[in-house]
Amino acid sequence: MSITIDQLFIGRVQPMLPEGGPTGIYKAAVAGRVMLTSSGLEGDEQGDLRHHGGPHKALHHYPVEHYVLLAEEWPHCAGLAGAGVLGENISTRGLTEHDVFIGDIYRIGEARVQLSQPRSPCWKIDRRLGADKASRFVEAAGITGWYYRVLTPGTIAAGDRIELEERPNPWLSVAHYWDSITAHRPDPALFRRIAEAPGLAPDKAERCRDRAAWLEQNGA
Repeated sequence: MSITIDQLFIGRVQPMLPEGGPTGIYKAAVAGRVMLTSSGLEGDEQGDLRHHGGPHKALHHYPVEHYVLLAEEWPHCAGLAGAGVLGENISTRGLTEHDVFIGDIYRIGEARVQLSQPRSPCWKIDRRLGADKASRFVEAAGITGWYYRVLTPGTIAAGDRIELEERPNPWLSVAHYWDSITAHRPDPALFRRIAEAPGLAPDKAERCRDRAAWLEQNGA
């Protein structure tokens, strides 16, 4: 599997109106090569380090074709909904949550990265699009995008190829992960299997183990 980065985005922390709280969701496209380290792209910032950024959320990838669905759902934001608007670092076309898998290892430019988890949508998506319940729609539709951790630092740029090197969990696409953890009657054995998937972010693995234990104790 190989696909090209269409655009690369970074951004500084800014106030999000109307509340004025800090956010890194506002990003701009950059030309030229940017250094990718274990904490993310140089020059990129996050406003809430409890929920964003860190080694297991170093790089955010979002498929540009998802914006068509958002514009169809909320026509008033059709002029706004486009690449970079939801705070992603990497924008591509032709690669979705059905095509990528937890633990995948990719070569991007000089760097190597591993897919660690999907993005968990939050209220800032609603504010950014000016659309109530947009974050719920993004999660329900499974159009969340995903995060990478950095295995080998290096520079990346728009136009670089994203090339698959390893796929340790060919049964666990990001789409399947979402379907599993949001299922109405989940299978605790599946949660335990997901928790052991190589490459899954540690906090997500712990939550899967905890939920499996709860389901088993409560006869689910």
